[in-house]
This record gives sequence, C-alpha cells and structure tokens, in this order.
Amino acid sequence: MDHFLEEIVIRRNRTLQEMLYFTANVTMVLFALIGFWMLANIFNSFSLPALLILVFFGGIAVLLYLYKDRLRTEYEYTFTNGDLDFAQVFNNQKRRNLGTMRVKNVESFGPVDSEPFRKLINMPQIKRHNWFLNRDARLYYFYYQKEGSRTVIVMEPSQDLVETVRKYLPHGVYHA
Repeated sequence: MDHFLEEIVIRRNRTLQEMLYFTANVTMVLFALIGFWMLANIFNSFSLPALLILVFFGGIAVLLYLYKDRLRTEYEYTFTNGDLDFAQVFNNQKRRNLGTMRVKNVESFGPVDSEPFRKLINMPQIKRHNWFLNRDARLYYFYYQKEGSRTVIVMEPSQDLVETVRKYLPHGVYHA
C-alpha cells in the first residue's frame, strides 16, 4: 500500500505580510515612474545628478519587481513511501525545490523542545535549515549525515505527517 501525504504550510497571521506586499507594489510603481521621469529629463539635457537619481530609483523598482513575491512564501512537504520532499513556493507562482530526504537515513527525529535537539543544535559544524513559517507552531526536526556533512532540518508538520513519517523511521530514532 502506498503512503502519500502532501502539506502546505502558510503563515497564520498574514496581515503584516499582505501590508508589506501591497507597499512593495505601490513603491515599485512610484519608483518606476520617477525613474522614467528622470529618463525623460536626461534625454532633454544630460546631467549627472539626474542620471544618479535614475539609476537609484530604477534599480530599486527592478529589485522590488524581482523580489516582492518572496514576501508571500509557503512551504510544501510531500511524503511518498519513505521519501520526504521539501519545496518553497513564492506567491503561488514560483516553486523552488529544497531537496529530498529518505526517512530511513534519519538518525534523530522529534520535537524541537526535546533534549536531543538541544544537544544536536550545539554541535560544531552543523547545517541548520529552518523550513517553517510560524514560530508558535509545533516544530519538529530531522537530523542526518550525508557525505560527512551534518544537517538539521526544522519544519512544522501536521500530526498526520508526523505519524506517517514515524512508520518509516528506523527503530530508536524518534525522540519525544
């Protein structure tokens, strides 16, 4: 029997996120208009201050255009028969694959408020990936070693995903 479970983690309180997104859009349009106005001034008579203002406001407008979607970030966890895929989704349009993990290779798994996590997080030369959005959520960690590199992934799965993952873990890996 196949086990498949997919979850999307969204920010619970999105008021600030939506206000920042709206402000970024308005600022982007205003800065682009100022940039075009300065471009028209440069065509009439060239001046160095007008060129600097054009570069500044035009550059900010382009950066806001490229990165404003990151203000609406979601994480997606997909579990399929022992494999856990992680993805980051920007504004429901752009998807960035974060990686795939075989659950049977995990050396430690449990909630972040457990004693084993406190020991792991203080280890030297450990990579930590925070793939969660809500700090007040029930967070879990995965610890594994791959090619000599120690990695901890912190995420916020539902209780259904935790129970499904536990079925595929090696004996003694889960720490409550």
